[in-house]
Amino acid sequence: MITLYHFGDTFGFDPSPFCLKMETYLRLAGHPFQKKRGDLRKAPKRQLPVIEDDGRIVADSRFIIEYLKAKYGNPLDGHLSPAELANLHAWQRMIEESLYWTIVYSRWIDDDGWKVFRPLVFGFLPGPLRSLIPPLVRRRVARTLNGQGTLRHSKEEIYGLGLRDVDALAGLLGDRPYMFGDKPTSLDASAAGSLINILHAPLETPLKVGTAKYTNLAAYADRIRERLKG
Repeated sequence: MITLYHFGDTFGFDPSPFCLKMETYLRLAGHPFQKKRGDLRKAPKRQLPVIEDDGRIVADSRFIIEYLKAKYGNPLDGHLSPAELANLHAWQRMIEESLYWTIVYSRWIDDDGWKVFRPLVFGFLPGPLRSLIPPLVRRRVARTLNGQGTLRHSKEEIYGLGLRDVDALAGLLGDRPYMFGDKPTSLDASAAGSLINILHAPLETPLKVGTAKYTNLAAYADRIRERLKG
């Protein structure tokens, strides 16, 4: 059986959009799997998710999905045309290379989000470490966001950029059950990983408020989350 190593269900689901993406993909593709809390120090790329399958370790959600397709087939995307696959790739890039950074900002940098996110993520630490570690990690995240470019914008601009991505996803979904129509694809794993983390995490940020206005996205996130319980 496939073992998915992830951060843990801090919000009732994994707070990492990429770990939740991987869990969603496995569920939608029908692959039997179990979840275990991972250890970043032991992860090949010092990041999660990681899977173990028949003794093989594969890291990074993109490479994990490629591995699973090669070994077990392609039940989600196998019916797509080359043009549809190209379109899927572009949408995934928008979610994972653009919208993702607004999610990160909303939790780690925005003071309102940080007040809620910090105790949820670091509350397990013993007293002294609970005071020392979070600011160090937050500064590291800020350096990453500055180098990536997001933190060079104002708060209003950052949320504006994220909500443009959300607006595009709402337009793509329309009144369909899945992003590309009646059948789920791997794009739904990426979209659900982010949208559930935006809408169901206990942080009342402008990104959440703006996303919740799209009733089709809210219903979509609810549907996918229910499937994760199956």
